[in-house]
Amino acid sequence: MPRKEQNPPWQRDELILLLDLYFRHRPGIIPKNHSEIAELSRTLNSLPLHSYRPDEGRFRNPNGVQMELANFLALDPDYPGKGLQKVGKLQQLVWDEFSAKRQELAKIATAIKTEYRAVVDDGSRFATDSEEEEEQFPEGRILYRLHRARERSSELIARAKAKTLKEKGRLECAACGFDFVNAYGLLGQGFIECHHLLPLSQLGRAKSTRISEIALVCANCHRMLHRRRPWLSFAELRRLFIGPR
Repeated sequence: MPRKEQNPPWQRDELILLLDLYFRHRPGIIPKNHSEIAELSRTLNSLPLHSYRPDEGRFRNPNGVQMELANFLALDPDYPGKGLQKVGKLQQLVWDEFSAKRQELAKIATAIKTEYRAVVDDGSRFATDSEEEEEQFPEGRILYRLHRARERSSELIARAKAKTLKEKGRLECAACGFDFVNAYGLLGQGFIECHHLLPLSQLGRAKSTRISEIALVCANCHRMLHRRRPWLSFAELRRLFIGPR
């Protein structure tokens, strides 16, 4: 009998939810029949992360969830035993990023659990430019998709641009001052990106975005603002900016 293909590897979003559960029951491992294991299994099966699941019956089932939890035991310096020894690179990264930031981890996990349904129900609106872009965000794909959807709200962008034009008479990057009209003439008229100032972990609390939570930025500064955790402030980015040479 041919062997079934393996299910896809665990994604960052899934490992964040898993690590949050691990720390809520640390240092032991909870049994696979525990209610929270079953609940997490149902959530993982609902996340809009994996369209291809060759072994549907075993995909993120309670047994698999418990085994993946046991991998964190091998990374935990407070655990007296060895734990399972199949720790992957991404598991190590997630542990390194969040093991000392458990409150932040809990906030991000809560936001994923409360907001993933919106991405499921209206996936097209939450599409992003590339997988590489999503993978750069420690908070995972789901919150990043939500973040980008809010930044790309046509109504919000129009209101933010109109407010800035009324106040300043021009659209310039809030970080470096770049003006697309000065650089490209009419081609650059009205062109600029929006940066959502609210941290990704808090997106689940806000059902709408206010103009005060949006900043207009050029594409380069937008990417640089997101390069560090916590996000760089405009003052910090300005100190780093050396301009063209």
